[in-house]
Amino acid sequence: MKQQDAVKIYEDVKVRTHWDAEQEKWFISIVDVITVLTDSPNPAVYWRVMKKRLKDEGNETVTNCNGLKMLAPDGKMRLTDVADPEQLFRLIQSIPSPKAEPFKLWLAQLAAERLDELQDPELTIDRALEQYMSLGYSENWINQRLKSIEVRKELTEEWKSRGLQEGVQFATLTDIITKAWSGKTTKEYKMLKGLKKENLRDNMTNTELILNMLAEASTKDISQAVNPANFEQSKQVAKQGGNVAKVAMKELESKTGNKVVSSLSAKNILNKKN
Repeated sequence: MKQQDAVKIYEDVKVRTHWDAEQEKWFISIVDVITVLTDSPNPAVYWRVMKKRLKDEGNETVTNCNGLKMLAPDGKMRLTDVADPEQLFRLIQSIPSPKAEPFKLWLAQLAAERLDELQDPELTIDRALEQYMSLGYSENWINQRLKSIEVRKELTEEWKSRGLQEGVQFATLTDIITKAWSGKTTKEYKMLKGLKKENLRDNMTNTELILNMLAEASTKDISQAVNPANFEQSKQVAKQGGNVAKVAMKELESKTGNKVVSSLSAKNILNKKN
């Protein structure tokens, strides 16, 4: 399946989703839905028990549920049961919860919004803006973050045009870029900021975001200029692009006397404000 990962927020609970472009429908983590609807201390156990009961009853909805790899709380991609909205509507009937009806409306809206976005891509940016604002980020930071999404997309499109593969190759090139300008791999950078499953860019400061954008934009521009023929040559380009941002970072640090890459994160800033 051709998929797009997305984390949706429902009443401060993160709900992991996949958009299947071929089937034009969402697939949503069942465990996350149970987290929303119940007060269970262990939603995974709740789902296992519920799944067995429904199977024993001959429930076809459970049988037809898919398993997809999604980002787990430990930061690794792990297989989890998912269902499309129609399947979830049926499963929710088996979960006694006062939140069931509001959540059904949210599911219906989710499906409708995605179809709208396919017709008008600008809506995707508008909704991302609304979501970041609802989480308390500053308008200035949000503008930088949305721009970074655009820059990242341009870079990945360039990689795709070179025949590079999403997954390991994209991750490797990203690590090279990040290491070149910040001195840390993506994993090391997240550890510095005390992150696990959270998105690194969502926790960068404004300056870090700007330098990361410069690194990725430079990588794209250099790639278009030198036309790397394979993955190995693209790795060299990624390092060159990262080095452009490294030069800018060192110059800034020499003027301010402050380190750009630090444990400070957007999450820390938000917590201090609350």
